[in-house]
Amino acid sequence: MTLRLVLAAAFLTLAANATRAADLPPADMPAEKVIDKLIDAPLALANVTPAKQLGDAAFIRRVTLDLVGRIPTPAETKAYVELKDANKRALLIDRLLASPGFARHQATMFEAMLNPDPVGKRGSGALTTYLTEALRENRPWDQIFRELMLPDETNDKMKGAADFLKVRLNDADRLTNDVSVAFFGVNVSCAQCHDHPLVHDWKQDHFYGMKSFFSRTYDAGGFLAERSTGLVKFKPNKGAEREAKLMFLTGTAVKTDTLREPTKDEQKAEKEASDKAKASKKAPPKPVFSARGQLVEVALKPENNAFFSRSIANRMWHRFFGVGLVSPLDQMHSENPPSHPELLAWLARDTANHGYDLKRLIRGIVMSQAYSRSSRYDTEAQPGPTTFAVAQLKPLTPMQLAASLKIATADPAYLEGKPDEIEKRIEQLEQSSRGFASLIAQPNDNFQIGVGEALLFSNGDRLMKDFLGDAGNTLLGKLKTEKDPNVVVDMLVFSAFGREPSNEERTAFTAFLAKRADRAAEANRQLLWALLTSPEFRFAY
Repeated sequence: MTLRLVLAAAFLTLAANATRAADLPPADMPAEKVIDKLIDAPLALANVTPAKQLGDAAFIRRVTLDLVGRIPTPAETKAYVELKDANKRALLIDRLLASPGFARHQATMFEAMLNPDPVGKRGSGALTTYLTEALRENRPWDQIFRELMLPDETNDKMKGAADFLKVRLNDADRLTNDVSVAFFGVNVSCAQCHDHPLVHDWKQDHFYGMKSFFSRTYDAGGFLAERSTGLVKFKPNKGAEREAKLMFLTGTAVKTDTLREPTKDEQKAEKEASDKAKASKKAPPKPVFSARGQLVEVALKPENNAFFSRSIANRMWHRFFGVGLVSPLDQMHSENPPSHPELLAWLARDTANHGYDLKRLIRGIVMSQAYSRSSRYDTEAQPGPTTFAVAQLKPLTPMQLAASLKIATADPAYLEGKPDEIEKRIEQLEQSSRGFASLIAQPNDNFQIGVGEALLFSNGDRLMKDFLGDAGNTLLGKLKTEKDPNVVVDMLVFSAFGREPSNEERTAFTAFLAKRADRAAEANRQLLWALLTSPEFRFAY
């Protein structure tokens, strides 16, 4: 029997036993312990040895990329590797979670999640500003959901949340499906024209029931407005045209007498209120009955919140492991069970029970031994990605790549000093890298480097201009007066990769520099370019 079949049998056995016993790990068990228990059990049953744990240098690189969106500075790597504290992993994670860079990076990641096909440049709009502040304050995920669905445009600090709905107002079908995908892990678009042919969970009633929560929303002079009444009709596969309910994905329907077309008097009153708001350049008054508000209330009720809690747990797992417990992320239904159903159920329950605290969820994930496994495996018969026995390579996102290029090409001394000063310098480097980041494609689960990126890195002058200059506080500037090729090689490799060069690398690199001793500055630039364009730099491993 092949390794894949053995593992599959182990998963099925454990899932069946857990289903029969209805025995999730205790609610008070630390998340990282639950993760390791439920990931390791099927591996042990199948007699599969997981990959080794990462060394210190590789771990700080991975977790720094994942939590704050950049590689660590040379000083950060050296300090972590040399630290003898047995609790240093937790200390590092807590420091990163508390840093301003955490909010900045996670805001960029959440915007990419909410707007996979954004209007305008990702990471530079009002939604990012809102998300950054929300994550800096560690607002609960259910609160962020509420604020995105019911944005307060009278509050300057909150109105950026309205952009999620605004960019979709002209397409109610897209708005319906995007909300279902982003917050509930469900793509209901296949049920728009007919009941889903392969998944009995999704009927036309579900799609149009969800659409009914959004069909009353419209633009009023640049502000979001919502009618108190409205009706969505649809043509089923068979039979006469039907009127949709205000119905959530679970089948729970809202009882209301507002499922009707507005009267002429109501239309007149709403138009007058809208025109008055437009004239005064203010948000229109809130509706007497908000269908969007009802969606929030229904979706977060304990009897209905499994979609909401499981989706965010699955998305955070995917963010840090590169593979979801349910894949694809928008296919949470009975025909596509999780790879580890007990783990997803426990994480969802734990997240809901602790007020949808994103930092807590993230900390539990990155503290686990499963998270810090190596991406190298000792044998050719490597376990599949959904076993989580070995880490997956993850392509850097545009901002991760651009910010890391800035860190790797800066003078290491420029990134040393008091923590607050260093954080400001890093933020400045990140801001200066946004233009370059806009030239890089957002990676997906089937990532391949495109022709545009290949040309940009191979012969584009933008890379040279933005990262490979030798003036000011740059690495190449610092090395212009260094005569010892071994020192040059050490600094270049450590700045790019956060590790010492291997003996083979040292021999090859010093020989390369020796042949170009008459043009040392250009040789240093070429060697640094080779390191920065290598797979080792392009991926999180």
